[in-house]
Amino acid sequence: MSRLTARSRALVAVAALLLLGLYAVPLWRIQLHAPQYPEGLGMLIRVNTITGIKPADLDNINGLNHYIGMKAIDPQAVPVLAIMPWVVGALSLGALLVAAVGLRILLVGWLASFAIAGAAGMAEFYIWSYDYGHNLASDAVIKVPGMTYQPPLIGSKQLLNFTAASWPATGSWLALAAFVLGIVALWPLAKRLQVAAAPRAVASHAAAALILVLSIASVGCRSAEPRDIAYGRSDCHVCRMRIVDNRFGGEVVTHTGKVEEFDSIECLANYSAANAAEVRSAWVSDFERPGTLISASTALYISKPGTSAGMGAGLLAIAPVADTAQVRVRFGVAPMTWSTLRELAARHELRASPSA
Repeated sequence: MSRLTARSRALVAVAALLLLGLYAVPLWRIQLHAPQYPEGLGMLIRVNTITGIKPADLDNINGLNHYIGMKAIDPQAVPVLAIMPWVVGALSLGALLVAAVGLRILLVGWLASFAIAGAAGMAEFYIWSYDYGHNLASDAVIKVPGMTYQPPLIGSKQLLNFTAASWPATGSWLALAAFVLGIVALWPLAKRLQVAAAPRAVASHAAAALILVLSIASVGCRSAEPRDIAYGRSDCHVCRMRIVDNRFGGEVVTHTGKVEEFDSIECLANYSAANAAEVRSAWVSDFERPGTLISASTALYISKPGTSAGMGAGLLAIAPVADTAQVRVRFGVAPMTWSTLRELAARHELRASPSA
């Protein structure tokens, strides 16, 4: 029966240790942003419970949900939270068993069990969020015909005037790292290594693999949230003009965590269209709350010549509203969406500077 090399067994042992980290860090993060909550509300899904990002967040979310007929978020009412600690423990012990026995067939079985558990967990998460967002109380104070409130499984979604964002947290990246280590342990190259490799060499391989995996995980854990724009001190990444007017600024957060700042919506849209693969999230300043950044993907955009920060398109952004007809009455023009601006930018129809 085929056996694992010493290097592969060390990698599986490291995977077992990474899984133990799931007991200490959150698996998933869901955040809500709205004009009335500029700092946002959020909750963290852990291996055995759900908590608020800030102490009062969960209570505030439940209070808001009550008005639209959603059930209260009660960790005790989510059955999978009682099962997950045992599943994680079993996977961790299973990895240690594989490392101790060293049979390749056991590693294959462990990886299959890991994949099934992960898929089942995501499916359960979706089913819970679907029920949570669709089964509303008939006597809710606020009713919007046809409206449901299921948060996204992953990504961002507009729910009335709230932007809901759902992303993996540190625990998910640790679990992924553990699974990747298991795959690496099965890599064909492992067969060619000496089973009786020197302990020092085995330790160095395991340490190098751990550092690599944790580095990848740390990149994935970098926040997609913006930072405050340094008005009066930073220059626009596109046109290089000084960013001075806090009614029009914008930011992009890249997948590597780098933040690029812009002095206008035009420059932000042009950059996002030209560098779409690099952009993790984009943010614009709320014209009606200068200096407050809102998600570019959910904001509404008004084109009024002479209102922008010296830019040709004259764009300003406001927080999303349920009735866009009100926006047209207030500003005299129909609002545009972020996708429309991106299309204009892709066709080079947004001016990036007064001389463009």
